[in-house]
Amino acid sequence: MKRGKGMKFVGDSRISAVRKPNIPKDYSEYPGKTEAFWPDFLLKEWLVGAVFLIGFLCLTAAHPAPLERIADPTDTGYIPLPDWYFLFLYQLLKYTYASGPYNIIGVLVIPGLAFGALLLAPFLDRGPERRASKRPFATGFMLLGIAATFYLTWESVVNHDWAAAEQQGKIAEESDVEIDQESEGYQVYAGQSCINCHGENLEGGPAAPPLTNLEYTPEEIKDISVNGIGAMPADQYNGSEEDLDKLAEFIASLQSEE
Repeated sequence: MKRGKGMKFVGDSRISAVRKPNIPKDYSEYPGKTEAFWPDFLLKEWLVGAVFLIGFLCLTAAHPAPLERIADPTDTGYIPLPDWYFLFLYQLLKYTYASGPYNIIGVLVIPGLAFGALLLAPFLDRGPERRASKRPFATGFMLLGIAATFYLTWESVVNHDWAAAEQQGKIAEESDVEIDQESEGYQVYAGQSCINCHGENLEGGPAAPPLTNLEYTPEEIKDISVNGIGAMPADQYNGSEEDLDKLAEFIASLQSEE
């Protein structure tokens, strides 16, 4: 019997015809297009992250976060302001078709479309190119998102009244004047609209000064209550002349003990 006669060879598709050893490719075959993840790529990422972290720490040390007074839920004149990374959304909600009855558009629809486009960018542009100029969809979405965020943040900062914000959140020194809330003068004060602007303890508010340690006489206080002064409009007092005397005497008596 001759060698090999009557024998059949059967191939198995699960076995590769060409042996592929389980070793990494030689990166020299692709100069400038690929690199080892460890340590080359990770080292670059860590270095960039360290630079940004140090810069951020220097910024926080040079400009520490400001502190404001304790939150007062009864202060309806206080205008809250979100942190800087939410200012673009804060500004978006000021526009006509993103606020009021269209608030759902500014809160969910527009941000949802924007962030959805950024999330889908890698799936819409799956090309092998790494240059931004050759990845139009991903680059376009990213540039549009950066431009919109920068513009809305800038508009929010420029149009905000920072002077009024500083005053409304300013930490005021505690007064050593004792307020007798059982006195007749305080009852008149609480019964009028004065308490809404000047506070429960006459400590003042964002648009009204404190009423302690005033250099006015009772007669001058009565005149101001009726005719107003500065930003305070006239005709704020609507009580009797007798109660006005009690109110003026009460406010004039609120002086610190020396």
